[in-house]
Amino acid sequence: MSSPMPSPPPTGPARARCVVVVPVKPPAIGKSRLAADPFQHLPDEQRRELAEAFALDTVQAAAATPGVDAVLVVTDDFRLASAMRALGCEVMPDGASEDLNATLVQAAAEVSRRWPDTVPVALCADLPGLRPIELASVLAEVVAHAAAGSATFVRDRAGVGTTLYAAPAAGFEPGFGFGSAARHVAAGAVEVGVDAPSVRADVDDLADLGAALVAGVGMHTSRANGRRATPLG
Repeated sequence: MSSPMPSPPPTGPARARCVVVVPVKPPAIGKSRLAADPFQHLPDEQRRELAEAFALDTVQAAAATPGVDAVLVVTDDFRLASAMRALGCEVMPDGASEDLNATLVQAAAEVSRRWPDTVPVALCADLPGLRPIELASVLAEVVAHAAAGSATFVRDRAGVGTTLYAAPAAGFEPGFGFGSAARHVAAGAVEVGVDAPSVRADVDDLADLGAALVAGVGMHTSRANGRRATPLG
């Protein structure tokens, strides 16, 4: 059964710009599924290093994307926060770390306060192959739909989850979690980014990492993978 075609963005001027919000778990607990493969042992130290590298590459690509006014990283990890600031990002603490969607709603409120008239865009922190040109194309769709009052989302490569969610600040109601793509559709969000593979390519396990390395990743992930005893790719 074929998937319905995504709706075209509304026509007309789209003047708003975006602030990208990237929530990042402390690397000490992030990306646990990387170490869950029974056929490939990944030491915990290397899992932490890869989790941090994914986030750094994601944020660096987002910061280099045309149309992005700022990147706001949400994390409670002090060392990672320093690294993000060194990349030119803003950082705020995670005030609702047990609830990702509540965290993002708080961050969107901060975006509205600090960068009025911008569109808050929630972006997953595990997109190490993210390409600014592809993200810019997605954000053009996001802005056009936001001008008409609509929320948007990008479906992950598996077709089940979500890698990006955006909406005007007053209607910012993300539904991340298992099965989030269907949840966003049911809430009326418009799917965008179907032709932006790097925006869809989140990395949850070693198979995902292998696919990302073939497609190309940022320098932090490339270095972290190269330091593994048996690097992929």
